[in-house]
Amino acid sequence: MQRALNEARKAAECGEVPVGAVVTDGAGAVLATASNAVEARHDATAHAELLALRAAAARRGEKYLVDCTLTVTLEPCPLCAAAIALFRIKRLVFGAYDPKSGGVEHGPRVFDHATCHHRPEVIGGVDERESAAILRDFFENRRDPANSAGR
Repeated sequence: MQRALNEARKAAECGEVPVGAVVTDGAGAVLATASNAVEARHDATAHAELLALRAAAARRGEKYLVDCTLTVTLEPCPLCAAAIALFRIKRLVFGAYDPKSGGVEHGPRVFDHATCHHRPEVIGGVDERESAAILRDFFENRRDPANSAGR
């Protein structure tokens, strides 16, 4: 989770919503890391999870990541939850829960649908306070009128 948190901090420094993701293989070796790049890429789907999953699959030359763990700082949205199922990730580990936009424990609960063909093991709340603090600080800073000068 520390690598994912570092990726989230990098995203915040670049003005991206601070979410970081890491894909590890069955032996724990890091295959890919990513942070949100929605603003930089002008791509609404450039979520950390998707970028990390795509990079890990490309590195392996495979479409499925059946022995892999995806660690992410925020509960994945419905788009990312669907991608996790499609990549057939073995385990999803996430930090902060997302009652507003989450798609795993909140909202549509993608993995609970009969049409979802793969359900990973899910472990939520890992380093939840630190993950949530990074997000909270980012949004508080953006909302603070003293930080709005020049925008």
